Amino acid sequence: MHPSSRRFLLRLALLAGPSAAGLRQRPALGQRSSGGPDLPPVLFLHGNGDHAALWLTTLWRFESNGWPRGLLHAVNFPDPSARDDDAVPQPGRSSSAEQTAFLAERVREARERTGAARVALVANSRGGNAIRDFVTRVEGGAGQVSHAVLCGTPNRGVYDWPEIRNREFNANSDLLRRLNGGETDAVPGTAFLTLRSDSNDLFAQPRAIWSATPDRPTGTDAAGPELRGATNLVLPGLDHREVAYHPRAFAEIFAFVAGRPPDRLAVVPEARPVLDGSVTGTPGGVQTNRPVEGATVEVFRTDPETGARMGEGPLHRRVTAADGRWGPVAVAPDWALEFTLAQPGGAPTTHIYRSPFPRSSAVVHLRAARPLTDADRAAGGVVLMTRPRGYFGVPRDFLALDGRLPPEIPRGVPRVSVATLSLPVAELGRPVAALFNEERIVARAWPSAENRIAVAELTG
Repeated sequence: MHPSSRRFLLRLALLAGPSAAGLRQRPALGQRSSGGPDLPPVLFLHGNGDHAALWLTTLWRFESNGWPRGLLHAVNFPDPSARDDDAVPQPGRSSSAEQTAFLAERVREARERTGAARVALVANSRGGNAIRDFVTRVEGGAGQVSHAVLCGTPNRGVYDWPEIRNREFNANSDLLRRLNGGETDAVPGTAFLTLRSDSNDLFAQPRAIWSATPDRPTGTDAAGPELRGATNLVLPGLDHREVAYHPRAFAEIFAFVAGRPPDRLAVVPEARPVLDGSVTGTPGGVQTNRPVEGATVEVFRTDPETGARMGEGPLHRRVTAADGRWGPVAVAPDWALEFTLAQPGGAPTTHIYRSPFPRSSAVVHLRAARPLTDADRAAGGVVLMTRPRGYFGVPRDFLALDGRLPPEIPRGVPRVSVATLSLPVAELGRPVAALFNEERIVARAWPSAENRIAVAELTG
């Protein structure tokens, strides 16, 4: 057993102790917790092409362990996708320097808002590049960061191919050569932790199994996310996203920043959660996190067994303004929901089916689904099963869409996060169950001829 695996099992044993029976009282902002320093503000950074909503369950778990909501902030990078060449501008994409500058401003805001001298930074994948760049290149950056947690960040690159030498993820890019050029990767005064998979990280593989040339050597391996001088932990079996968003990853993140294990992994429900977020994206172009104005969002309560709408109308309806905000709406912690998103620009009207939200959140961000294809329209209706916080692994996971394993899910290293079901016109409107381990969402297909698509979006 890997040493870090033994440490994790020890932490789980601690979680099973008496303290797990109830939520301990935590100090209010400005007070000190017994036996430890003030709780720092924590900023969470997403990965390439992603958005802040992926930290939803992590935020809930921090709150459920007494961390004040006002000290937790998930950052939404405006243009989350890296350029093909880090030095060459590309529409809808960002350079590493732009990511770092955006992070620096968020750190400044968090320190100003809370009065804290230092913040903790937690990142998945590409977000870790911005953290490393901030603490090494920005003047005074390290002095503003108490903890840096990098989850699945390709610190040694995803590949070393000469034809894309200066892409941010290339081991020989200007960014990574600078970050990795010293005798150590850690920075004095900032505590560094990396979390990685043993062999299930799609982008930490000796061969490019994620590409059109799956046998091509990459120049990296499973240990690529580790840093010299950091605490490096392995979470066996988890995939590229799960090493950030899985409950096991949360336990390590919390323990590292708080200096003690969490009291619980389960999310503590609220009596009346309030949901809000932004509509983001660029219809017909590169996906961004920039707000969409003029989008209509409706929220319906649904029957968890049939997916049918309940009540006489929507719980909430709003047309977004320039900031893209679609809420707020109050719900119950056991309500299954449907979010309907219609926006200008030709994107399909997207019917997003979700499991109940046990706690409030301001990062329930909505994106329109992919454009419909000719095959989609010919089929009559399409239901997508999506997993934003991880990939589907076979045989690691149990999953089924409408009673069968989706054929596009390969065995081995998890690498697919979207499954597609096409239905004939005669079957539109019937319940379609999406199952992933213990989570079950029932959606309904809508007519593709009306430029509509359904999404069963998994929380876990």
